[in-house]
Formats: sequence, C-alpha cells, structure tokens
Amino acid sequence: MSINGKSRYKSLLRFTTAGSVDDGKSTLIGRLLYDSKSIFEDQMEHIVESSKRLGKDYTDLSLLTDGLRAEREQGITIDVAYRYFATPSRKFIIADTPGHIQYTRNMVTGASTADLATILIDARKGVLEQTLRHSYIASLLDIRHIAFCINKMDLVEYSEATFSKIKEELRELCRKLEIRNFYFIPISAKFGDNVVVASENMQWYTGKTFLRLIETIEIKKDKSSHEARFPVQTVIRPSSKEYADYRGYGGRIAGGVFRPGDEITVLPSMFQSRISGIDGIHKKLSEAAAGDSISLTLEDQIDVSRGDMIVKSVELPQTGQDITLMTCWFNERPLKTGGKYLVRNNTNETICIIKSVNYKVNINTLEKEYGNQAVEMNDIASISIRTAKPVYYDPYKKNNITGSLILVEEGSNETVAAGMIE
Repeated sequence: MSINGKSRYKSLLRFTTAGSVDDGKSTLIGRLLYDSKSIFEDQMEHIVESSKRLGKDYTDLSLLTDGLRAEREQGITIDVAYRYFATPSRKFIIADTPGHIQYTRNMVTGASTADLATILIDARKGVLEQTLRHSYIASLLDIRHIAFCINKMDLVEYSEATFSKIKEELRELCRKLEIRNFYFIPISAKFGDNVVVASENMQWYTGKTFLRLIETIEIKKDKSSHEARFPVQTVIRPSSKEYADYRGYGGRIAGGVFRPGDEITVLPSMFQSRISGIDGIHKKLSEAAAGDSISLTLEDQIDVSRGDMIVKSVELPQTGQDITLMTCWFNERPLKTGGKYLVRNNTNETICIIKSVNYKVNINTLEKEYGNQAVEMNDIASISIRTAKPVYYDPYKKNNITGSLILVEEGSNETVAAGMIE
C-alpha cells in the first residue's frame, strides 16, 4: 500500500558493532539513541543515576546497551545486546557485540544476520589485531558493507592527518579481504561528533554522519540467491470441514520467487509436481519471494515432510555427503576429529563425522595455520565432514540461508559450531 506514491512501510537495516575493548561501541549506540531521541526519559534518568553510582563525572551512554550487571561492573560488553529504534526514514536492529577475543563466538552470532558491520577504531591506537579479526569475521560472514568509525577523535585534537593515515591502512585491509563497500567516518561518540550531527570540530570532513549513512545506505537483499529455495517446516492439514482436503506445506522462502504453475522438485525424493496455490496470512498470493512465510499447495499428492526442500526443477541446488565448510567453534569442549555430531541445515537434520581439520585461521594475522589440528572455543577453521545422508545446499556466499549449518552435540544437545559451506 502507498500514500501519495510512497510506500507506507519503512525498510529495515540490521547492523552490528565491533571493535577492541574500550573503543566505544556501546557509547556510539548510546549516543545514537540519545541524539536521535530514541530513548525514554526514565531510561535516561536510570543512566544518569548509574553513572553517578559508578563514580563517573559524566553521563555514560554506553550503559544503555550493557544490560548485564557483570557488564556494567566491569565496563565491558560480554553478551550480544540487541537494540531497536527507528527514524522517519528507516527501522534499525543493532547488535552490540563484545570486543574480547574470548567472545568471538558472540560476535559471530550477532553479526550473522547483519546487512552492515560497524567497526570502531581508537584514533590514538590505529589499526590493531582486533581490527583485523573483526574485519575478517565480517568478510567471512559475507557482510557486504562495512563502516569504519575512527572514534575518540577528540583525544587526537580532531586531527585530519591521523584520520587519513588510519583510513589508508584500512583501505589496504579491505583490498586484502576483497571487501568492496566500505566507508570511513571520524567520530567522537562521547561528545557526539559526526554521530547524528555534523561535527563543528572536523569541518575538513565533508562526508555523511553515521546516522545519515545508515539511513541512506542501499542494501541489496541478494544474499538469498535468485534460485528458488523453500525448506519445509511443517505439513498443514486443517481438521475443519471447510478445508477437509487441504494439504499445504508451511515455511519461509530462503531464496528466489515462487508462483502458481511453477514446476517444482521435492528434495531428497526428487518427486516433481507444480504449485497449485500460494497462501499468505488470510489471502491467496500470485507470487512469494525470499523472506515470505507462506504455505504452498501442489497439484499432485506426493510425499512431502518437514526437512524436505522444494525448489524449481530447473534450479537444483548442490547435493552431497562430503562437505567442506568454515566453522566457528562455540563449545568449551574442543572439536573431535572422527567425532559424531548432529548437522542441522535449515529444517533438515542428519548425523555427520568430522573427517579432517584442513586448517585454522589466525584471525589476528589472517594467516592459515596448517599444522595445528586442535580446534577450541572461538577458533575459526576449515573442516571437512561426511554426512549420513545427502545434504542439499548452496555455497554460503551464494545463499547464506541454505549455505549455513550448525553442529550439535548429540548427548547434551548443545550447539557446538556454526558453519558456512564453501
């Protein structure tokens, strides 16, 4: 629906913040919320009181996101903190992720659905190993846009030369990681320079403020590829007389577009049929696209169940039992080569054996380590697995939904790793 030719629905941008400890991630978000008038008066009163109680002579806006008591007491971010706000232009979901290396898994979790990664750098320290680590993870997760915020410019006297030097180092890093869309903003999150309002102290900077950048950046939702993918979550069989013969397949489209009349194939059975109808919430649809939650009905009564995938017959995904993937290990218990784990790929589940560790990534230097086979918590490694039955998938960079999976320990049912299929 539109009003005066304009859509009534705001677009949604998901972004994550990352950086070294004390680089100002939480302060940036607090400043963004405060200056854009996106916090309530009682929230602000609580932050003022908490700042005084912690012995600070200023209002610490980072406390807006540090929700755990341990975070407030230590002055660090431990878990991923999600915040939601909106401006007249757009809606936002922010994931404030930890900076410590021991919380790498938390950063991977928070960044996994992001459209934009915001990486903060302390202007006094420049590009550090943590900057390489966070940039690498953003690249690994195929986040297409990265905004580098060079923070604490007030502590280097708002020096343009300092900003330019750091910017050139970051350009080289982006080239090495093949990051195509990157942006550089000099800010002072503590005082608000170039966060929401353009800085009077840095008139040499003529680019966008951080808020203006996230309001106007164009995000193409092309990571869920044009090839049609529909993982079946449930079979819908109403018990009412009105729908006595209805048999639909419910789920969320993971890629492409489906329309009535499309010739489809059900995996893994390879049964074929055509789409007879697409049902949305309380209405029939002439088409449905990636991200839509729908129910499909087919012309033929074929066997389809949870864990199957419906695809267009001319757009079959890859299928196989031997899979190579990049993983971030989440669990305190190290990876076991030869060990059995449960694989969950969308709604499909099977057992796998880890055949080998191909290499680990030293994400502080971006070097591959081939000799070290020990994969422990927060490590990122390339591994090869063999599944008990064929898995149907796309490479992660082609479709980050069908190309991702998790490994689960059978006994404890704990998620031990997240993987991106190469």
